[in-house]
Amino acid sequence: MKKNKKKGLLSTIIILTVLLLAILILVLIFTKSDVNKITSNQFRTILKEESIYSDLKKGSTKTNGPAVYKNSTVKSLNINASIGTNTVYFSGQIVLNNGKNIKYSSEWNRDFYTQFQNKTITELITPIDNINTDKTNGDLVILNENVFDILSKKITGTKYNEIKNSPVILQNGGVVTIDRNYVPTWQTALITIVPYFILFGLIGGMMYFAYKTQGAGGGLGAMGFGKNKARKVKTSIRFSDVAGIDEEIEELEEIVGYLKDNEKYSKVGARIPKGVLLVGPPGTGKTLLAKAVAGEAGVPFYFVSGSEFEEVFVGLGASRIREMFNQAKKNSPSIIFIDEIDAVGRKRNAIGNGAGDQTLNQLLTEMDSFGTNSGVIVIAATNISETLDPALTRPGRFDRQIRISLPNVKEREAILKIHARNKNLSSEIDLFKIAKRTPGFSGAQLENVLNEAALLVARENKKIISLNIIDEAIDRVVSGPAKKSRKYTFTDKETVSHHEAGHALIGMKLKDASKVEKVTIIPRGSAGGYTIMTPEEETMFQSKAALMATITGFLGGRAAEELMFSKNSITTGAHDDLQKATNIARHMVTEFGMTEVGLIQYESRTNIYQQQKQTYSEEVAKKIDAEINKIMNECYIEAKKIIKENMAELKLIAEALKILETITADQIEYIDKNMKLPIEAQEQKEREIKREKKKSKGEIVELTPEKED
Repeated sequence: MKKNKKKGLLSTIIILTVLLLAILILVLIFTKSDVNKITSNQFRTILKEESIYSDLKKGSTKTNGPAVYKNSTVKSLNINASIGTNTVYFSGQIVLNNGKNIKYSSEWNRDFYTQFQNKTITELITPIDNINTDKTNGDLVILNENVFDILSKKITGTKYNEIKNSPVILQNGGVVTIDRNYVPTWQTALITIVPYFILFGLIGGMMYFAYKTQGAGGGLGAMGFGKNKARKVKTSIRFSDVAGIDEEIEELEEIVGYLKDNEKYSKVGARIPKGVLLVGPPGTGKTLLAKAVAGEAGVPFYFVSGSEFEEVFVGLGASRIREMFNQAKKNSPSIIFIDEIDAVGRKRNAIGNGAGDQTLNQLLTEMDSFGTNSGVIVIAATNISETLDPALTRPGRFDRQIRISLPNVKEREAILKIHARNKNLSSEIDLFKIAKRTPGFSGAQLENVLNEAALLVARENKKIISLNIIDEAIDRVVSGPAKKSRKYTFTDKETVSHHEAGHALIGMKLKDASKVEKVTIIPRGSAGGYTIMTPEEETMFQSKAALMATITGFLGGRAAEELMFSKNSITTGAHDDLQKATNIARHMVTEFGMTEVGLIQYESRTNIYQQQKQTYSEEVAKKIDAEINKIMNECYIEAKKIIKENMAELKLIAEALKILETITADQIEYIDKNMKLPIEAQEQKEREIKREKKKSKGEIVELTPEKED
C-alpha cells in the first residue's frame, strides 16, 4: 500500500515537472527574437539628430549633426508606428553607413510620447500635396503636417484620410504605417501564456487531488474518476455482538467456515455461495451481520455503497466494479459488502439506461466469471429486493437470500441486553417490559433508545439511567423531543386530552384491539399527543378483525371530539390518524382481497417501487374507493358506539391526562376497574386545589421541588 502511494506521488511530481519545463520552453521561444529593443530615450536621441529629424524651420539652415546608433552613423530609418491606449510602439529597420541593417522596436509610454512631441517637434512646412521622392530636401521629406499628430489622430476629416492612405516618406523612403488597435508586447505575451498556466495548473491540481483521494489500491485511472471506491474496513465485531437474528447467523456460519477452511468443503464437492443477499427493513442489522461475518473469519472486509457506482460518465461504474474485484482478489479470501445494491442492480428494460446497464453487466460478469472461485464472497443488502434484476438474484450469483424481519418481543429483549452492556441501568428497569413497549422497533432504534437515555443522564448530571429516562428516550425516538415551550390553551388541552382518551378507550374496550401502554398529551414534533398501543400477542399474520379494530382505534380520537364537543368543533388533530387508517383500508381492498371488490390484487409493493401505472379501469377504481369509504364509515360508527357506551370512563381518562399529562397502562387499568382517577392524579388534584385556595387568599404558594430519580 505504501509503495503504491510513493509511486503515485513520484509519478505526479514527474508529470508536473515536465509540464513546468514545457511552459518555460514556450516562454523562451516566444520571447526569443532578432529584434533590437531601443529604449524611449535612445530612440528620442536618434529622432532629434539632423539626419533623421531636422530642426529646420522656414528659411533656416541650422542642423544638429548626424545621428549615431551603435557607434555608426545612421544612413536611413524606416518607421512603423502603432498607437495603443496607453502605449506608442515604433518598429522598423535602421540602415547604418557601414551597410548593416538592424531591426528595431521601441515602446513608449503615451504620456512620455506626448511630452516629447510638444517640446521637440517643430512645424513642418512642405505641403502634403507636394510629397514627391524627387523633391526631397536632402535625406528628409519635410511635411507641413506633424507625423505624430497623424498618429495621435489629431488631424481629422479629409486631410487625415489623405495622409493615412498616403505614404509618409522619411529618410530615403521610410514609411510610417498607423495601427490604432495596438496591444503592447507584454500584454500579448500575458494573454498568450497565462491560459496555458491556468490549464496546466488545473490538470496538475486534479492529478494531485486524485492522488490524495485514492483509496486502498485505487490508482489514478482516468484522472482518479474510475478508481475503486470500496473502503477496506477493519472490524472487531463478532456474532456475539449481534442479537435477535439467530437463524440468520446460522445461515452465515457456513460462509465463515469456508473462509477459514475452504478445503473442508472442496473435499466433499460443496460449492460455497458466491453471494449472499440480505433483505429486510432499515435498521434490522444487515450491515452489522456482514461485519460480524468478516470479524469471525478474520478476512479483509471491503465496504461500498451501490450509489458510488453511479456516474454521469458511461463506463466509470463498470471500471470501479473491476477495480474493486481486482483488489479483493489480491487479498483473498475476502468479503465485499455492497450496501443498498438496488441503486446499481435495478431491473433492466428494453430501452436501457447506458451507464447503469454497463455497471450492472460488469457486476454480473465479475460474480459469475468463467474462472474458478477466487475466494471473494459478495454480501449485499437491500430494503426492496423486488426491484433487483432477476439475472442478479439467480443461483450462481446471489445463491442465498436471507430475509431479516423486525424483531419480536424476545428478540428485542436480546438486542436491548447487547446494547445495555456498557450502560448503568437502574435495578427497577425490566428490559422485557421495555421490549414489550417498543413493538415495531428495529435493532437500530432500540440501540438509539438506550443511547438517548445515556445522553439524557449526562445532560442532567446523573449517573444512573432510570425508568423515567428510558420512557423519555422512547418518546424521543418515536416523536422527537418534547416541545416544552409550546403551551396549550384551555380549549386545546380539552380537545387533545379527549382525543387521546378516545384512542385509549377503544384500545381497552374493543376485542382484537391492541393494548394501551401509554398515553400522553405532551406535544412532540407536529403531534399534540399520542397513544402507544401494543398487540396482546405478536403474530406473523393479521386477521381482518384485527385490521378493522386497528382502523377503529385510529378513528377513536375523531369520534371522541365529535361526541364531546360537536361536529363543527372537530379539529385537524386526526390528520395522521386518518392517513394511517386509510392506508390500512386500501391494503385490505387492493392487496389482501378482504372485501366485496374481489380476490384480485390490484396493487402491490412491486408496482409502487417500480412506479408502474394503474393497472385497473376507472370502474374498478370507483369500486375500490367506495369499499374503502365503507370500511372507514363502519369503523367510525363502531368507535362512536363504544365511546357513547363508556362516556364516563372517557371523561376520567381525559381528566387524568389534563392533570398528569402522561398516564401509563397501570393507571389506565386502575381507571377501568375502579372508575375513578388514579392515586397519583388524585394527589396532584388535591395539591392544585390547595394551591388555588392559597392564591385566592393572597398567601405565599410554595413550589414543590421535583423528586430526584
